[in-house]
Amino acid sequence: MGVWFARGGTGALVRGLVELHRSLGGELRLSSPVDRIRVEDGARVQHHVTAAGRTEAYDLVVSNADVHHTYAGLYGEDARARPMVKKLERSDWSMSLFVLYFGTDRSYADQIAHHTVVFGPRYRGLLDDIFHGDRLPDDMSLYLHAPHVTDPSLAPPGHGSFYVLSPVPHLGHADLDWEKIAPAYADRVLATLETLLPDVRRHVVTRRWITPHTFRDDLRSHVGAAFSLAPNLTQSAYFRPHNKCDRIPGLYIVGAGTHPGAGVPGVINGAKATASVVLRDLAPRLAAAPAAIAALPATESAA
Repeated sequence: MGVWFARGGTGALVRGLVELHRSLGGELRLSSPVDRIRVEDGARVQHHVTAAGRTEAYDLVVSNADVHHTYAGLYGEDARARPMVKKLERSDWSMSLFVLYFGTDRSYADQIAHHTVVFGPRYRGLLDDIFHGDRLPDDMSLYLHAPHVTDPSLAPPGHGSFYVLSPVPHLGHADLDWEKIAPAYADRVLATLETLLPDVRRHVVTRRWITPHTFRDDLRSHVGAAFSLAPNLTQSAYFRPHNKCDRIPGLYIVGAGTHPGAGVPGVINGAKATASVVLRDLAPRLAAAPAAIAALPATESAA
């Protein structure tokens, strides 16, 4: 049935969700990273959340932080989180990524598709290096995204906007000096793309990148994994961290590390699942205000 693309890109999706959140009475606080959360047990559990220098109490927390950071960082002082931390640190984590964003003074729109996969000379060996290797492979397979092919508003007239993903080992396997490696690796990625985009290196007018260090340091992703826990058989479906924490009351999880997994469709469907559990658990408290519940259609409350 094809794949839908939001005009304006991912930013348009974010703006849509923000508008929906606010229209339902939600408050959005930016640049307010949470430092820690302390749970006060009692007849009514309270989560004392410390962020941006102040602490406030909440009845429940829905965390979309990396699942390891949620348990080891935010709830690290709670003894009930420690078994989960140990389990997660024994788990298999997904690969990381080198992501290069670049703009060109040439469109290439008549030569490429919106999505392209560029396979390198190796297949199984490269996968072994990416998922288990302790060094950066000499070759690469790439995913190239050219959104201006579908939505010309995403680049100036006659120009092109791209990002390209190169899967690389996570930092638990290969703790590389990405600050030193990144510029030359970006050149290698562009050189590899010249089979698709002739002379692209001469047409690049702007570029920036993110590395496994970005995933680890900015996004707090364990070992810099780009897709959280690896979706192997023993870490899928029921065996992933649950949408509702089994140990800490009032803690719920959304994002790539819980069920069903990574990717925009997976994360959005996981948010719907988590929202349904939260609403089910809150139903007794909200029974006195049924109109408020009725005002939240399933799709909107999930978003």
